[in-house]
Amino acid sequence: MTVSRRAALSVSVAVLLTARLLGPAAAEEKLVATYGEERTVLAFKLPDATAQKLLPAGWEVAPVPAGPSKDANLLVNFIDWLTVQNPDGKPGETGRIVAMAVPARKNGTEASVPMVVAGLVSSPSFAPGPYGTFAPAKATVDRHIHTDAAGASMGEEAWEFKGDKGESIELQLKYARGVAVRSKTEAKVHSALKPDFYRIYRIESAADVVKSAATGVDHTQSFAFKASGGQLSQLFDGSEKLISVTSLPWYSRQVTLPDEMTQ
Repeated sequence: MTVSRRAALSVSVAVLLTARLLGPAAAEEKLVATYGEERTVLAFKLPDATAQKLLPAGWEVAPVPAGPSKDANLLVNFIDWLTVQNPDGKPGETGRIVAMAVPARKNGTEASVPMVVAGLVSSPSFAPGPYGTFAPAKATVDRHIHTDAAGASMGEEAWEFKGDKGESIELQLKYARGVAVRSKTEAKVHSALKPDFYRIYRIESAADVVKSAATGVDHTQSFAFKASGGQLSQLFDGSEKLISVTSLPWYSRQVTLPDEMTQ
């Protein structure tokens, strides 16, 4: 904002900008928590009809339009909560979670949002969670990083979730680590169960694209993914196509709620 602008306009715009830069305004948003995480994200393309069935009425699938995950319509997020800070500054409960989201848009609109459709979580207090879509599970995570004297680095991961009702999700991955790209993003993450509900994520992360069908990148040495039981068997019946694998060794997000919403 330059000093040549009219004074009244300068003041009003400056106030708006300051509120945005300082984070959620107390009158508009409520802080839920701040998370420090490590993530691995698999992007799949399901048959269009299968992906559409995951969404509520009035919403449509909006496949990723560009980039390493181009054409994906289901994101499977493997998440390890390393730190959780509550609004009062005290540590919160940590856990492991696998969250499935469909990029979607409301009929008649252009903007797409992540819509959480299902998931498993190791923390019983987070089931069904704010989105109403998570089931309790026993989770194990095993991650190793090895860097040799020449600086070459390898990553190896094993994730396993066993749901209380027989659902199972497993990922085994070994890959050559690349240069992670840092970014800042903001997202309004909606619930497929209650589509008018959403939370605001302000994210800083570093992403290493391990594999991408869209760009031809493939740093994997081994990869195995299995999902079965209940709805998972219908989603992953062999018709799905893996589009990308992304490692996010550093992922920080501040989660807020619009003031008119409750958890």
